[in-house]
Amino acid sequence: MKQWYEALFENYGNQYDLEPFAQGTSGECDFIEAELGYDKSLKILDIGCGTGRHAIELTRRGYSVTGVDLSESQLKKAKENAAKEGLEVRFLKEDARALPFEGEFDMVLMLCEGGFPLMETDEMNFEILRNAAMALSRPGKLIFTTLNGLFPLYHSIDSFHEEGQNQGEPGEGARYKSERFDLMTFRDHNVTTFTDNDGIEHQLACNERYYVPPEITWLLKSLDFTSVEIFGAKLGAFSRADKLTAEDFEMLVIAELEGEDRR
Repeated sequence: MKQWYEALFENYGNQYDLEPFAQGTSGECDFIEAELGYDKSLKILDIGCGTGRHAIELTRRGYSVTGVDLSESQLKKAKENAAKEGLEVRFLKEDARALPFEGEFDMVLMLCEGGFPLMETDEMNFEILRNAAMALSRPGKLIFTTLNGLFPLYHSIDSFHEEGQNQGEPGEGARYKSERFDLMTFRDHNVTTFTDNDGIEHQLACNERYYVPPEITWLLKSLDFTSVEIFGAKLGAFSRADKLTAEDFEMLVIAELEGEDRR
């Protein structure tokens, strides 16, 4: 039986690009470039690359990027998007919990909940972080966004999604209805309604894991990351100047591995 995140992205590549949360690519890549020191010799792995928006934009800017995703539909759209722009990007079908890379990349990206934290168990989410760490050279840098566990303690998840949907065109984007937020697991159980590439509407029972900053720090320190910094994640405008607060729906995590290059 398919998990909800597999069913959601099975036939959703075209619709995904219309989502309000997918409109901040250029500004987010500006931030990533700065974190790379504008060094175009560095290699990047984009985990949960989806339709390739960050991988394609960074390739356009001259970087070497490998994008991986579990969804064939998303990867098909990513390859089409790259071809339209005359760009060659390495896109591979891989499970983020069992990646084949070891010490191959200078930076790993996992943006817009690219795999982590969508898994059905905390152990699976940790495996994604472990595989990201394994893929990095030393020194290496991991940048990812994840759901901020402080937000639902003070705010309505439904209201946040309604405001986000109001930013797009009428009828565009998936719709979310939170049924309960479990304080024992920090998982939001919701029903997601979306229209696939063929115009067919579906409803899925989903659950997503929210994390608080000390959890993220502990998980990454246990994987030998020596530096873990956490900020608020603003759509299309990532910045180290944004201190994380309970107002931020997502957090931006920047973690670094030290040591000698293993390549």
